[in-house]
Amino acid sequence: MLGGSGGTRRSGAWLRCCLVVFAVASALFVSGPALYWRFKKSIESGKASLSCSPCICDCPPPLSLNNIAPGLVNLSVADCGKNDPDLNRELEKPYVDLLTEELKLQEAVAEEHMHHMNITFVEARRVASQYQREAEKCNAATETCEEARERIEALLIKERKVTSSWERRARRLGWEGE
Repeated sequence: MLGGSGGTRRSGAWLRCCLVVFAVASALFVSGPALYWRFKKSIESGKASLSCSPCICDCPPPLSLNNIAPGLVNLSVADCGKNDPDLNRELEKPYVDLLTEELKLQEAVAEEHMHHMNITFVEARRVASQYQREAEKCNAATETCEEARERIEALLIKERKVTSSWERRARRLGWEGE
């Protein structure tokens, strides 16, 4: 029994030691980069305050690519596209034919665009017409309701006059009301 509890104590201590090492490693892993950059920044700012003033140099402007390697700018491959029959056919066409094809393509695109605009315009007119019909129905219904309200108001005024005259007659005959 004594040997069994000693092994348990050792494994418990070993487990605690592993947990402590894991906790310290995790803390360093999480906060280490931030501490490293802060430490590095403080060292760099300390060096900057100890360094000399910035140098003023009179350097020539940088060279252009043409000055560095003059043949590189005009570099062309003589065999480029010689094996492509479609490209050869296109390059053999006169400039006017190429411009004519380009104009035909632009005309086709413009025609397609115009067709799309016409369809959109017709649809917009249809929807506007539908809204116009709905508005006319609404206006007609409003006018009908207004006319009915005016008629009912006139009938109500007549009915009140009749009721008032009957009430006066009833009071003359001895009715005292509610």
